[in-house]
Amino acid sequence: MSTEVKVPTLGESVTEATIGEWLKQPGDPVAVDEPIASLETDKVAVEVPSPVAGVMGQQVVAVGETVNVGAVIATIEAGDGKSAAPAPAAKEAAAPAPAAATAPAPAEESGDGVPTLSPAVRRLVLEHGVDPTKIKGSGKDGRLTKEDVLAAANAAPEVAPAPAAAPTPAPAASGTPGRREERVKMTRMRQTIAKRLKSAQDTAAMLTTFNDCDMSAVIATRDKYRESFEKKHGVRLGFMSFFTKAVALAAHDIPAVNARIDGDEIVYHDYLDVSVAVSAPNGLVVPIVRNADSLSFADIEKAIADLGKRAKDGTLTMDDMTGGTFTISNGGVFGGLMSTPIINPPQSAVLGLHRIEDRPVVRNGEIVIRPMMYLALSYDHRLVDGREAVTFLKTIKEAIEDPARLLIDL
Repeated sequence: MSTEVKVPTLGESVTEATIGEWLKQPGDPVAVDEPIASLETDKVAVEVPSPVAGVMGQQVVAVGETVNVGAVIATIEAGDGKSAAPAPAAKEAAAPAPAAATAPAPAEESGDGVPTLSPAVRRLVLEHGVDPTKIKGSGKDGRLTKEDVLAAANAAPEVAPAPAAAPTPAPAASGTPGRREERVKMTRMRQTIAKRLKSAQDTAAMLTTFNDCDMSAVIATRDKYRESFEKKHGVRLGFMSFFTKAVALAAHDIPAVNARIDGDEIVYHDYLDVSVAVSAPNGLVVPIVRNADSLSFADIEKAIADLGKRAKDGTLTMDDMTGGTFTISNGGVFGGLMSTPIINPPQSAVLGLHRIEDRPVVRNGEIVIRPMMYLALSYDHRLVDGREAVTFLKTIKEAIEDPARLLIDL
């Protein structure tokens, strides 16, 4: 007796996904609710759980194929996993598998001796420049997992890159051996990111205004209360909570920055849901800190830390990504000095933060050195006027340079 495994409901307006990786292979024992596959949607990676306990049966679709919500992707057979299971779909099987009389060799290899990798693992190999042939796989039959690649990248970053299972490269010019090319299909998330960013440029009348702020007061405040804050709240005091509070303060005075255009109407929000841009293995994601205007510094830091961890682990849900009224993007963590961030539709503005560096500035007629940061506010000029944008950014600057303003709502 077999049980069909179907694509679950993926969230509002999401009707299809791509098979990113099979987490269970035919013949593997499966427990109830144990993930058997990973789906890549427009926003997040979603794991598909098994509805029953048994043995992984047939994989109906191959990695990289697009499936609709409700479509059958696999079967779960009755049993304990000791007997042979149905063969996977023809697109997945490169050759008939032998009977389970002998254990398969660790990590199936391609013709050139490179292990066969799933698309998710292949992306990490290319991103971190590690040699997959020198990594011991911890997955079934010695297959490489994403954790194996990340561990190898952290343990031996000096390993020379060697892209895995690359197609036959174009003939190299004489005297330039090793020139290779590889075509890798864009993930569904990357395709969506590309479309949304281009749509923002095509739709919004986007403009960016800049300012800079002296981070001395915030740095001093954080240094003064760092240990006691972490001891009491169990989370580190970072700069993001200060900027989130400053955005909430400025949005009260300039509500258009926290609004959106819907047809010929303007939708104003009396709450602030901040989309925090963070880097994940599959690309940039923007999970949301809900009701950030009413949260404490500790609550904001806890929410951001939790979202960042789950983004790196690939466990964000659709609810974590849906909504948002304003975005904060901190390119400073990567060393960026200045940028013109792109708004996240249908939002009307995004605040870009950058690296802090000592620069000479004039204070009371004297040149002094201060830790300075450039701020960039990109906004939809259809909704936000230049005066409003400059005032909004100036309010943030003043609040950061004098954090007491955040306490007295000034």
